[in-house]
Amino acid sequence: MNTRDIRTSDTPVSCDVCGRTLLRGESADTFLAGGARRAVCELCSSRALHEGWVREGSVAAFDPGDSTGERRSLLGRLRTRRETDVAEPVAAAPDPRYGSSQRSAGQRSRSSESSRTREPRRVHAVPTSPEHKVSSAVEAFNSSEHPRTVAGVARSLGAPGVSVRPSEAQASVVNVVVSWELCWYRYEIDLSDERPSVRVSGQGYELDELPPEELEVNAVADDRGALGLA
Repeated sequence: MNTRDIRTSDTPVSCDVCGRTLLRGESADTFLAGGARRAVCELCSSRALHEGWVREGSVAAFDPGDSTGERRSLLGRLRTRRETDVAEPVAAAPDPRYGSSQRSAGQRSRSSESSRTREPRRVHAVPTSPEHKVSSAVEAFNSSEHPRTVAGVARSLGAPGVSVRPSEAQASVVNVVVSWELCWYRYEIDLSDERPSVRVSGQGYELDELPPEELEVNAVADDRGALGLA
């Protein structure tokens, strides 16, 4: 009588975590790791999950930033997120020990820039004698746009009477009164400005409105409205 060898068709399975050969009747779970299928015994399932292996058939989130293409466990994702949050750069708060000096340096820099861009103020010397004040006022008037007004009125009313006198109230101001029988204009010229300003300070239609000294003629106007001392 011949005897036959009885052999099982089961292939021995080893756990890819602990390396142990599984006993007969002991089942292994299949995990995915590194793009390969791994056999894991029941005792090592929690360890495999901890290492980021994914149980086959389960749904796991895929991290597109993972260069190995592996799916990671929830614990691994949380750990990575926490490490990323810690590694994020935080804007450094100004050091209170140097804050005042830094602010002072910035203020000095802005002050120096503004001082470079600000035009220097020039003080214009005002003539002291009445004659010099009058001649300076006539020159300033002729350089302004007002001679055109005088010339325009003169074409209708004839040559005007002109009075140029320093102001008694303001040492730097000279008043110029140009008058006709039907109207008059008073101009105020401030010689304290770097470029003396000329403005209309009054006008009227009756010569009685003017004080007697402003009717005393000491200058003339030509056909262009420019003034000249008599």
